[in-house]
Amino acid sequence: MTAPAPTPQAASAPDISAREQLLNRIQRDIPIVQRPYARLAEEVGLSEAEALSILREVKAGGVLRQVSAIFDTRTLGYQSSLVAAVYDEDRLDAGAEAVNTHPGVSHNYKRNHDFNLWYTIAVPPESNLEAHVQKLHELSGARLTRLMPTLHLFKIGVEFDMTGKEDWNAKAKPQYTAEQRNVGYQVTELDRAFVVEFQKDLPITEEPYADACAALGLSIDEVAAHAEKMKAAGALRRVSAVFRHQKAGFTFNAMGVWAVPQEEVAEVGRQMAEFKAVSHCYLRPTYPEWPYTIFTMVHGRSKEEAFGKIKAIEQEVASGVDHAILYSTKEYKKIRLEFYQPEFYAWAKEHLGTEA
Repeated sequence: MTAPAPTPQAASAPDISAREQLLNRIQRDIPIVQRPYARLAEEVGLSEAEALSILREVKAGGVLRQVSAIFDTRTLGYQSSLVAAVYDEDRLDAGAEAVNTHPGVSHNYKRNHDFNLWYTIAVPPESNLEAHVQKLHELSGARLTRLMPTLHLFKIGVEFDMTGKEDWNAKAKPQYTAEQRNVGYQVTELDRAFVVEFQKDLPITEEPYADACAALGLSIDEVAAHAEKMKAAGALRRVSAVFRHQKAGFTFNAMGVWAVPQEEVAEVGRQMAEFKAVSHCYLRPTYPEWPYTIFTMVHGRSKEEAFGKIKAIEQEVASGVDHAILYSTKEYKKIRLEFYQPEFYAWAKEHLGTEA
């Protein structure tokens, strides 16, 4: 598949404003201290009041979806998978609606491929993931459903370049990889309580952690210390801002899928994950009708930009590798996965006759 070559960046880019720096910075992490926005504001040359005003403005405008903790599904014991399914075109919308009823489905898209519906699902440790997906296959009227779980995580971490000045082939060390995961970690009651409080949308206030501290019965220093323990265990990735990419101007996404030979996936996947434009990079299983091993997700302000970022990857690390570019043509569902929610168990009891 051909794609436009990257547009070269101008030799001297204009200075990045403090506002743009702030919006980039809050996607990386927000410290767990009493007044985190005062600290971040100082880093980018703003006052706390100015930083809060900017963040409240982008929240009111719908660009900033929420500020909350991001947890690792697998370390918390949840089972999860990307799922690809084939539907007759006249059945697709109804099938997607049926899939959306599952509380563990957080993302669901129509894509430009014979596998025309792609969704992500997560279920608690005591659940049978394959049973849940099989039930969705039956309820939704899919012709074919394929589980595409993560065999190896090379990178996960969505950070949109709000400046628009980064080269499409810019590099950075991935924030979160398989090495930080701790499958088999024993989740404590305090961990569960922490997850329940910190998965909420935290307020844009001087002391955004005050309510969570009160609910947990801990001081801010005690909460921060426990957060560090969860980070060390791989359960907590970070507290950060999550943007609505469409509202932020990133109206196009592209999933580059690559038929990298098995003996090369480790090195090629590592190199692909270093592209800042790549938000997700995974090794996934192949099937007779699906030869692609490595998945890379990018976002762009246009189709040209997104395809250009995939082209940059091809030129540098995947020349001659058979690949395809799948992009969303319709969004059916996009939410943050919430852990330990009663709605999940109600769905399992109704449709599977089990408590999980």
